[in-house]
Amino acid sequence: MSEDMDNTFEKKLDEQPESIAAKLQECAKSSDFQNKTVHPYTISYCKPLIDSNFLHRDILPYLSGNSDVSLNELYQSIPIADKKLSRDWNEIQENILRGYVAIQFDGQEHECLLVHASMPKGRDVNSPEVEFSVVGPKEAFVESLDMNLNLIRKRMPTANLRVKEMIVGSLSKTRIAVCYLESITNEEFVNTMIQRIEDLDIDFMPDITMLVQMIEDSPNSVFPQLIETERPDRLTQGLALGQVGVLMDGSPSGVIGPAKLGWFLIAHEDYYLPWHMGSFFRVLRHIAILFSVLATSFYVAILTYHYQVIPNNLLPTIVSSRINIPFPPFLEVMIMEFSIELLREAGARLPTKVGQTIGIVGGIVLGTAAVEASLTSNILLLLVALSALASFTTPIFRMSNTIRILRFPFIIAAEVWGLLGIFICGAFVLTHLLRLKSLGIPYLVPYYPLRVADLKDSFVRLSYGLMYKRPSYFRTKDPVKFHPGKAKIKKDIDE
Repeated sequence: MSEDMDNTFEKKLDEQPESIAAKLQECAKSSDFQNKTVHPYTISYCKPLIDSNFLHRDILPYLSGNSDVSLNELYQSIPIADKKLSRDWNEIQENILRGYVAIQFDGQEHECLLVHASMPKGRDVNSPEVEFSVVGPKEAFVESLDMNLNLIRKRMPTANLRVKEMIVGSLSKTRIAVCYLESITNEEFVNTMIQRIEDLDIDFMPDITMLVQMIEDSPNSVFPQLIETERPDRLTQGLALGQVGVLMDGSPSGVIGPAKLGWFLIAHEDYYLPWHMGSFFRVLRHIAILFSVLATSFYVAILTYHYQVIPNNLLPTIVSSRINIPFPPFLEVMIMEFSIELLREAGARLPTKVGQTIGIVGGIVLGTAAVEASLTSNILLLLVALSALASFTTPIFRMSNTIRILRFPFIIAAEVWGLLGIFICGAFVLTHLLRLKSLGIPYLVPYYPLRVADLKDSFVRLSYGLMYKRPSYFRTKDPVKFHPGKAKIKKDIDE
């Protein structure tokens, strides 16, 4: 009987888990991992993640001056807010890799005191580079999630702002924060966004653009369904309207959803201008985008099939410009379009100063050489240049890329069926847009389904006094932003 009990006891000893101290010693095989003894304590940390000045100034003096104090008493004495006691090795390991110092007391090999001592990281807040505006705030998101949340909280100091943090990526352990206003935002949007992020099974998540591609309603569509922005003011305004915001540690941009097609064609600067000017620039932007997509395809269709629609006054000019061109209009357009795309891609991949020079000089040299070599007509050169300029008016970068890609299906359809092909291709695009959704919201709202009240901030922007309600398609808990009657009252000081 006693022998059986001894064997059982020895078996339990063999099955005991390896101590935390032994696991920390195993981690020391990496040269940047430090295990140091400050009797009777042992401290462990990852050197590149630790602020050494903070360690020597605010942690080590309490260890050297308390040689007989337990971890519980040390926890009470160290004047640092971010600290915790833990017996879970996974938690200890994760926190060490996030900039914590693990402190062990001799004889307590299964418990650690974790003290936050990470090195300040990231760059300072700068002005937006992609969504630059002449008027309005000049702050942009940075790669630090805590700093980005600070920018959000600073603009929206309300207790209704909720932030839910999650960890994504088995290797990267990327922090993701979902932001929303509890008193306004529809819970269905919040739950959908959180569920899609939590369901991700991926090992590495380097940037929020990858996250967007994985949580969109239709990831195979060329049209973006979530708005990516580097402007804190744009994200906070979206939260106030009832949208959900997503931020990621290590990414200098945020995501807003649900979104509609019209918002991808709206510059946030429109809201900082008088409504007359803002509406004019919106209309100009919509016309420019249509021109960018359809200009060269109409050129191919008219010169290939429908040359009889050319006015008599313009016909001699077109004939003289194409008299020595050896290529059909389709091949001529494709050569020029690919040349423009090559210049644009080369300018984007080169350093800033060199890229600007390549874009300007390359465009002038190639355009002049192509006309003089009779490879293209000067009329087409003008159309392609105007189309490229028109595509630059798109405020959101992902939608700008979509506009660039859409040209080519229309050009091919124009070559095959002429104007009929352009209308067929347009019908396919429109059908696709009618089927698209963003977090369950129709992509073409408020035009389809029609919401007359929401047209106040769509193709044009009316005055703020008329936009006293939040968009109805968000189904917010509080649909009214302010009382419309009070907005018209303007009392003078002597009244």
